[in-house]
Amino acid sequence: MWQSSRPGSIYDYIRVASFSLGPDGRIAQWSERAEHMLGIPARYALGKDPVEAFVPRELRATGRRKVSEILDGREWTGLVPYRKEEGADADGLAEIYVMPSRDENGERAAVCLVVDVRALRGIETDLAASQAVFGQSPMGFTLFGTDLKLLRVNERFATVFGGPASKYRGCGPHDFLPRSEAERMSVALRRVLDTGEPVAEMQLVGLAPGEDDRRRWSVSLYRLHGASGRPIGVAALAADVTGRRRAEREAANARRNLALLNEAGARIGNSLDLETTARTLLDVAVPQFCDLASVDLYQGLLSGDEAPPGMSDGSAELRRVAFASAVSDAPLATAPGVPGDAPGPVAVGAVHRYPFNSPCAGALRTAHAQIIPGRESDDGPELGAVVHSTLAVPMVARDTVVGLVQFSRTKGSEPFGERDTALAVELAARAAVCIDNARLYRREHERALILQRSLLPPGDPEAAGLDIACRYLPGTTATEVGGDWFDVIELPGHRTALVVGDVMGRGLRAAVAMGELRTAVRTLALLDLEPAEVLSALDEIARGLGGDGDGRSSTARSARSRSEGAGEPRRSARTADLSEVYLATCVYAVYDPITRRCTIANAGHLPPVLVEDGEDALLLDVPPGMPLGVGGEPFEEIEVELPDGALLALYTDGLVESRHHPLEEGLQAFRTALSHADRPLEDACDQVLSAMDTSHGEDDIALLMARVHGLPKDAVGDWSLAPEARSVARARELARDQLTDWDLQGLVDTTELLVSELVTNALRHGHGEIRLRLLLDRTLVCEVWDADLAQPRRRRARDTDEGGRGLQLVGLLSHGWGSRRTPRGKTVWFELALPDGESVAVDPAEALLSLF
Repeated sequence: MWQSSRPGSIYDYIRVASFSLGPDGRIAQWSERAEHMLGIPARYALGKDPVEAFVPRELRATGRRKVSEILDGREWTGLVPYRKEEGADADGLAEIYVMPSRDENGERAAVCLVVDVRALRGIETDLAASQAVFGQSPMGFTLFGTDLKLLRVNERFATVFGGPASKYRGCGPHDFLPRSEAERMSVALRRVLDTGEPVAEMQLVGLAPGEDDRRRWSVSLYRLHGASGRPIGVAALAADVTGRRRAEREAANARRNLALLNEAGARIGNSLDLETTARTLLDVAVPQFCDLASVDLYQGLLSGDEAPPGMSDGSAELRRVAFASAVSDAPLATAPGVPGDAPGPVAVGAVHRYPFNSPCAGALRTAHAQIIPGRESDDGPELGAVVHSTLAVPMVARDTVVGLVQFSRTKGSEPFGERDTALAVELAARAAVCIDNARLYRREHERALILQRSLLPPGDPEAAGLDIACRYLPGTTATEVGGDWFDVIELPGHRTALVVGDVMGRGLRAAVAMGELRTAVRTLALLDLEPAEVLSALDEIARGLGGDGDGRSSTARSARSRSEGAGEPRRSARTADLSEVYLATCVYAVYDPITRRCTIANAGHLPPVLVEDGEDALLLDVPPGMPLGVGGEPFEEIEVELPDGALLALYTDGLVESRHHPLEEGLQAFRTALSHADRPLEDACDQVLSAMDTSHGEDDIALLMARVHGLPKDAVGDWSLAPEARSVARARELARDQLTDWDLQGLVDTTELLVSELVTNALRHGHGEIRLRLLLDRTLVCEVWDADLAQPRRRRARDTDEGGRGLQLVGLLSHGWGSRRTPRGKTVWFELALPDGESVAVDPAEALLSLF
């Protein structure tokens, strides 16, 4: 009985039962399997009509018709629902195979095979899952038969050894493994098949098709059993462990290279000098790592370019900065750039470039190291007769390629591999960081210089009625920046502001503070304030910069805390430094070339020096005032008349004071030098610096010298107009006649229109007498004065407004315009550029139409 023994056939798994129908269509035989599967004993089934007994009522008519057809000799296959008990709902589904037959009397009968559909579907699902596991396994999966021939392999196995999976059916281990490994595999398969003991992680070595490198596989074997328990074969799982074995070998090499990296870390980076760092790198690498080595750095980097040209494609110029060899003192012969070109040695200090298609240019372009194998041919050796392997490693620091290092090995040494590449990249990266640090240091130094130079006026500033010469000498040669500054600011009406200041402290921090104060001075100067007002406002700004957010300077708090006793908390060193940086002295002078008068205010600075023709130099008696940032005291100003030919000098204390001589002695030497400075102004400036002790390097030095010549009388037109409507036409007439005398007919129309606008505004919005003034120098300036203090304000008129566009028109047609206060009212002015024969002036008619 199959119930009492282990299943051994597929029919047992899919649960196949049988019964037969007699000539009368009733059940004649009922197998025990049918009884077990359908749950109906034979005594309830024999002799019954199967349609009445098992088929639901709604399907019985169809069932009887099918039984009749079967008894007439027709085969039939179909799905039939059935009941397990009388009166129960249908709870089964069977697939029935009906085959006509005859009994011993020759009458028609039928034999029926019944399959449980649910069991069949379960087996189909199991087969599909098994197929998926077998086919989709990432490991090589094979089945060997009892004859040690392959019954089946998955796609992974076929991919490794090439060809379709069906190709290996019937093959043995000798068909895809080397002979020695195949013998080991066969012995293991036979032992597993005979004993049933699995084999785990047996190591096999061989070559995969199309590959030159030997690969290593780990194979596990276990025996397979059939349904009856008998052995039917051996299953094998294979995994590629080549990488794992390589990693084990490389771990030993890594330990060996660790000592080299430790030495590199201890030696590389002790200097910010580019050449020294490159030589140290080669001292570490040769001969411990390679036989020959060289370092190339971008020529643009060495020359200080911010972004060396050609760096992106690797073809920019490089300079050979270091070379080392353990086999020869001759320079390294590099790879040729173009096939057919013979390689040439590059000497240390030589400038060269790698062509675009060369391996070295590729390494620079991609920022990835490249292994260049040696090659000898009829065209000549690629890397020289003795070199057979070279590593071209770009030196990368902070995503910036700074150069290329080449490591070469001669014949007899092991060629470079992956672990060598990683070590070379690490060595090059450490050196690159040090080289980049030197580059960044130099860049910051140059930026500091740019900052200093940008905060100072150009070497030959221009001013109306003045010749200007200036000099700046930093006290710190390391940074070449400091806190001294001078400035030449053009003011409305061809007036000029001359400024010299000195921020306490030295170096970059003092230069930053100086830049903030200088910017504040220029902003205040554009407001056209009086010199004393400028210094008062600048003092407030300086106290805010050096304070702690409450508007009080740290210096004031420090003085108060000292007077109150030592019990008060002491300022931190950083706060003290900041307060010192924002203490400054300053001289601010405004020169009017028409009146030839200069108004001067002083904030704790050394007084200006005036030299008139035939006279000795004189220290101007300007009230010194308190330094900027101290506060609490008003500033005073004086007015000095400067005749034509007079020389005015403004300077900082670094020029006249040092530890070698007192201030009075330096001032006397300065006055003596100025008294004999009767040559051209630039030469006079150099003569003064040569006569003074300017090489002590203790403090910054700033010197600003101005020689006065004023504006000639024929360059000024000045008229008074009555506060009446006809003065507008009179103003236009005066302006036209004056421009005609100056041969500026090209500016007549624009000037008439703008003068008319300003005089009209003075009549409408001002009061008192009106004054019109035209000034000719490097530009044409027109000023309209009135007695009203209200400043004009430009606004945008609506389309429906009849007026309000005058100042808009002034802004469109003029080079610049503005207003300033005067002791008795205000002045509104505009400026026009003189015709140069190239630029085209704005058409007044078009400008007027553009306002609508």
